[in-house]
Amino acid sequence: MSDQKQNMDTGALDDVSTKLTAEELRSIDHEIQIVPYKKAAVIEALKIVQQHRGWISDESVDAIADYLGMSPAEVDSVATFYNLIFRKPVGRHVILLCDSISCYVMGYKKIQESLQQKLKVKFGETTADQCFTLLPNCCLGCCDRAPALMIDEDLYQDITVEMIDDILKKYK
Repeated sequence: MSDQKQNMDTGALDDVSTKLTAEELRSIDHEIQIVPYKKAAVIEALKIVQQHRGWISDESVDAIADYLGMSPAEVDSVATFYNLIFRKPVGRHVILLCDSISCYVMGYKKIQESLQQKLKVKFGETTADQCFTLLPNCCLGCCDRAPALMIDEDLYQDITVEMIDDILKKYK
């Protein structure tokens, strides 16, 4: 490889390292070792960056694309396909309210209305104090215990309107 080409490659990696932290790069490198080829780590790379930053900005998409040898459009198409990759800032806690048919039949609408009233937000919005973002979710995989919602990693099943205040208090 020519010295000029080698310097360009090193410069590109230096640029990426200023966009992705050393910790993010280490975690992404670990994931790259697990998969058959570098590009196959894109979902994990997105999750890693989101875990550190809370969401995936355009700059993060570009940095991940550079690091994995992909185009920004390829990375963005993966990021926008998965509903748990957030392409805009979210609150400290993300509430996913299941709107599957099972949850709908078992009282989803009352839960939705109560959450929106208590939080003073609609779906896709973040509370004024940046504490909660409320999002619909097509399935949380617990149809036998509907209605359900998830806050961060915590799953709540058989939800009633009366339970909402106690659930929200845990995250304030």
